[in-house]
Amino acid sequence: MNNIIRKRKSIRKYEDAPLSAATINMIMAQLTTLVPLYSSIGYSIETTPKTKGLFNVKAPHYFLFTSEKKDGYLENIGFIGQQLDLFLSEAGIGTCWLGAAKPTEKQATTLPYVIGMSFGNAAEPLYRDTSEFKRKPLSAVSEGNDERLEAARLAPSGLNAQNWYFVAYNGNIHCYRKKTVLGFLNRMACIDMGIALYHIAAESHHFNFITDTNAPVRKGYIYMGTVGGLSADSLA
Repeated sequence: MNNIIRKRKSIRKYEDAPLSAATINMIMAQLTTLVPLYSSIGYSIETTPKTKGLFNVKAPHYFLFTSEKKDGYLENIGFIGQQLDLFLSEAGIGTCWLGAAKPTEKQATTLPYVIGMSFGNAAEPLYRDTSEFKRKPLSAVSEGNDERLEAARLAPSGLNAQNWYFVAYNGNIHCYRKKTVLGFLNRMACIDMGIALYHIAAESHHFNFITDTNAPVRKGYIYMGTVGGLSADSLA
């Protein structure tokens, strides 16, 4: 498994000092390399030194993700943002998804705001051992056998709810989110699915995300799509 997936953690304590100009330039260059889940959905990523909102985290920098509101836009932002999360973690920079954060100033883009992410130098341990992850067992969030399911299980999620379910069958992974009457949790579950999908993609030799009309129905869950393609380990 990708080593960063095994040890990344959400950082909630940061040094006050901002990152160096060289580091910021390196990060901004990385933004141009991110691969969306859906290339037809427009999005943007801005940076800001301040956000507000419930469960906000004090940090020297924040990303603000915005997007066109089209089918799949929440999963798309999760998929894009998690690439940035893993890249920064590997570069020694702390991050944390902020589901309830809000911009404090008007943004340059006219696209609707979706979600934020804090980043900066960590004032707490940047990494953790796999045994320290507080996650549901694989048997509670999936069925079937696929090496990539563990990477999905370790993905971060809003309120650590892990409202996803995966069915691995015949080389494919069918993906579902839990039904809930709370709009905020539905919204976060879609973003979380995008995050988990990038963990699966990072472990895949070939990756594509499609709608399978023959995907099995799972009571209490909403079908989101199916990952096709082989894991990297299966070709070793």
